Amino acid sequence: MGIYSFRGGVHPAGNKELTRDMALTPFLARQEMVYPLGQHIGKPAAPVVKKGDEVLAGQLIAQADGFVSANIYSACSGKVKAVDHHLSGAGIQTPCIIIDNDGQYTPAPGVGTACDYADLTGPQILDKIKWAGIVGLGGAGFPTHVKLAPKNPSAIQYFIANGAECEPGITCDDRLMVERPEEIIEGMKLILRLFPKANGVIAIEANKPEAIKIMKKAVSGDDRLSVLVLKVKYPQGSERNLVHAVTHKYMPSGSLPADLGCVVDNVTTISAIYRAVAFNEPLMEKGLTVTGDGVERPGNFKVRLGTSVQELLEHCGLKDGVKKIYLGGPMMGLALSDTGVPLVKTNNAITCMMTDPVEESERFGTNCIRCGRCTRVCPMGLLPQQMSEAAEKKNYERYVKFHGTDCIACGCCTYTCPAKRPLTQLFAQTKPAAMAWKREHEANKEGKA
Repeated sequence: MGIYSFRGGVHPAGNKELTRDMALTPFLARQEMVYPLGQHIGKPAAPVVKKGDEVLAGQLIAQADGFVSANIYSACSGKVKAVDHHLSGAGIQTPCIIIDNDGQYTPAPGVGTACDYADLTGPQILDKIKWAGIVGLGGAGFPTHVKLAPKNPSAIQYFIANGAECEPGITCDDRLMVERPEEIIEGMKLILRLFPKANGVIAIEANKPEAIKIMKKAVSGDDRLSVLVLKVKYPQGSERNLVHAVTHKYMPSGSLPADLGCVVDNVTTISAIYRAVAFNEPLMEKGLTVTGDGVERPGNFKVRLGTSVQELLEHCGLKDGVKKIYLGGPMMGLALSDTGVPLVKTNNAITCMMTDPVEESERFGTNCIRCGRCTRVCPMGLLPQQMSEAAEKKNYERYVKFHGTDCIACGCCTYTCPAKRPLTQLFAQTKPAAMAWKREHEANKEGKA
C-alpha cells in the first residue's frame, strides 16, 4: 500500500531526532503516587480502598462506575495516604487516591502470570480488557472495552492500529513498534477474533523507517494484517484521517469510525491488551517521551501510572530558564503551571521549552486579517474564522451551526495564523459549553415533539 495524505494539515518541525534512537527505559518512582478517579472519558471510577489500606502493585483501587467508565489499579505497593482532592495535569483539583509508595513494587497475586489464551472467545477477551482498565492510550481515553463492542461486529471491515505518532517530539510509540512488535501483532490477532470479517491495518508515518521495516516483517505471511505508510503531515494520526486512509471515505459530521466499518486503536493500547490477556497485567504503565530543548537528558521511558511529573523531570534534568512545560506535545499538549501533578493513562509526553510561544503570540497578535489560512489547513474541514467569532460572543447556536463541536483541538489553525490568534485555546474552552447547549436544545426539541 502506498503513501497516503489528507486534506489540510500543517508541517511543524518534527523534532524527533532528540529521542527516536533512545530505547524505552523503565522508570520506577520513589515518591508518592497519585491516581485521579476520572482519567478516562465517561463516569469517574469509584474508590474501593480507604485511607490506611495496604495495597500491592496491580491491585484494584477504583472500580468502573458505569458502562462508560474504567477500572484503576495501583502501579506501586504501599499504603493509601488519602482519598482526597489533588491537583491534576488539567490544572484543577480533582478526586484522587494518594498512595505512599514503599519503593518495593510488590505485585498482587497472579499479576504477571502467563496465561493460555489460545482458546479464549471474543466475550472472554473483552472481559479481560474491561478488567484491566484499558482506555485509549493515544490521548483520547475512551474505555477500550466499549469501543471494541460495536452494535454489529460483523460489519467491521478494518481494525486500524494507529502508529502515526504525528505530534512533534514524541517517539514512544515509534520505539514500541521497534522494540516490541510481537506485542502489537499478538494484540491485533486477539482483537481480530472480535471481528470475523475484518482485516488489520497498521498505519505508520513515513518518518519511521525502522518501525515500518520491522512491522512489515512482523505481518509477513499473515493475510489479515498489513502496513499502511502515511505521508508525514500533522495531524496524520487523527482518527478521521486514518479511516479515510483505509476506506477512502470521509466520516460525516457526528459519525463514528464504526459507521464506516472501522475500529481504531493506538499501538500502545493494543500492546496493553496483549499484556492483559497474555500475562494478567492490568494497566499500570505506559511509554512516555520526555523531550524539548529545555531538558538535559531527554528520553523514552516506561513509566508507572501515578508517577509525579516533577519526579520524572528531576531525573531528566531541567535546564535553567525553562519557559514552558507541556504535558503532551507542543501542538496539543496542556501547559503546566505546576509540575507536582501525576501522570495518567492518557499522557504520552512531557515537552520542555526554552521559549514560550503563547507569550510571543500575545506580543505580536493582531485582529483577524481574513486571510483564510486557518480554513485551508483545518483537517476537519471547519471554518475557524466563523467559529472564533461565535465563540467570542458565546453564541453557541452559531458555533454548533458551523460544526464547532467537531473540532479536535489539533492546533493547526493557531499554528498557521499570521495574526497569532489563540484559536485552539478559544475552541477548547468553548466546546464543552457548546456541547451542553446542543444537548439541551435537542432535549427541548424532543420534549415538544
